[in-house]
Amino acid sequence: MDKKTCLVCGEPFAGRADKKFCSDYCRNAHNNQFNKDSKNLIRNTNNQLRKNWRILEELNPNEKCKVSKKQLTVKGFDFNLFTGIYITKAGTTYYFCYNQGYLPIENDYYALVKRSNAD
Repeated sequence: MDKKTCLVCGEPFAGRADKKFCSDYCRNAHNNQFNKDSKNLIRNTNNQLRKNWRILEELNPNEKCKVSKKQLTVKGFDFNLFTGIYITKAGTTYYFCYNQGYLPIENDYYALVKRSNAD
């Protein structure tokens, strides 16, 4: 069997023909470096989406309610990040963060809704 050289540390090793790393440590180090997010954009976006979801979940315990824009912004809600848009037949636009949705209504208020798992 031919000796191969580890892609991370350069040490020679034996093993399967398609093996690229000498150890789990080197394999993990390679994958961590390969999957590192450029400027953490994806990680930060996902963290803010989770934060938005938690805020909506906290303010909307009964699946429907009305809150002020101030209540959302004080908690750190980011209106620029959402996971989907639902437009009703009447043309009303709901913004969703996973299964938690919000609808801008009059006087800086928002209707919060929760989409059921059946959807």
